[in-house]
Amino acid sequence: MAVDGYEGDAGPAVTVGLVASPGPASELAERLLPELADRITEHMPEVRWRVKLISDRLVDPPTELADLISAGRRRLLTEAWDLAVCVTDLPLQTARRPVIAHASATHGVAVVSMPALGAVGVRRRAAEAIVRLVVALLGHRDQVGPGNASGSVPPYPLPVGVTRRLKELGGRVELDESGLELIARVITGNLRLLLGMLRANRPWRLAMRLSRALTAAVAAGVFALVTSDIWRLADGLGWVRLTLIAAGSIFGTTLTIIVGANLWERHPRSGAREQVVLFNVVTATTVTIGVVSLYVALLILTFLAALLLIPDGVLAEALGHPVGLSDQIELAWLASSIATIGDALGAGLENDEAVREAAYTYQSDRQLSAGT
Repeated sequence: MAVDGYEGDAGPAVTVGLVASPGPASELAERLLPELADRITEHMPEVRWRVKLISDRLVDPPTELADLISAGRRRLLTEAWDLAVCVTDLPLQTARRPVIAHASATHGVAVVSMPALGAVGVRRRAAEAIVRLVVALLGHRDQVGPGNASGSVPPYPLPVGVTRRLKELGGRVELDESGLELIARVITGNLRLLLGMLRANRPWRLAMRLSRALTAAVAAGVFALVTSDIWRLADGLGWVRLTLIAAGSIFGTTLTIIVGANLWERHPRSGAREQVVLFNVVTATTVTIGVVSLYVALLILTFLAALLLIPDGVLAEALGHPVGLSDQIELAWLASSIATIGDALGAGLENDEAVREAAYTYQSDRQLSAGT
């Protein structure tokens, strides 16, 4: 529809797509459009900014936040934008509390709730929220402070890492390679951007956000610890096989989460290849780190449980030889692998919405909710 942008000196350019629901949200976005690029440039002058507006509801209510983010992501890829901010007329909540906005650095998509802006100073508050979200989409968790008396957000220094990630984003070019060569080029060319997206996702907390998967993992681990057949199996497998079983359980759980919840992104438009590859690399790495973190936690817990709950005499009688620390480690090792497989089964019981919210942290913005 309408297009406005900052076309400063030559240099990398970043395009922000503004997707507004038809009606009041679109009218607000149209009023904001002429000033948004300048507002963003005040805080991040390292690149040229372009803001493009499209009126589209994206999803029909009622809907979940993850569905709205996914729809915004599809529009971003179709339009070849770098980032997208959706202005919706739907209310947003987190932990049953209303919030102004959510942002997903991995998707490059943020959502602003027009109802949460209130009735006073809506234009100013919306502009401030959009600037905050653009910063958040770059993986910077610190948000812009509240506006001053004139209604503007005061400039603030960005960390060097965010500035570099911004230049990587603006300097994207379409690559001709395919396969592993393409993946290697995307990773090396967007390393800081990738690390920022990973940090924003906080992957080490993945398992804690999946209650059914975590319950299944604990149940499987307890079963392994109290089963004498598992004790003898751990004693006879040897460290090489135990290592292979551990790697297989981690890989299988990671694959189950990604495939089961349809987290792998595909897009037919060739111009979106770099964005899609970067998204998939971040997704796979996020889930892998989350599963490995769970495995390490289970290994420590099962080892301590084995020391506390299984007397050496009982274990030695079951194994048919004196036991030492290595036997306890082998038992905890196999029990952790079995527990991780249980986690994969539990993840299969989670709905796609829960898995997506666990894999991609949606940064919430409540700071403007109390403003005037």
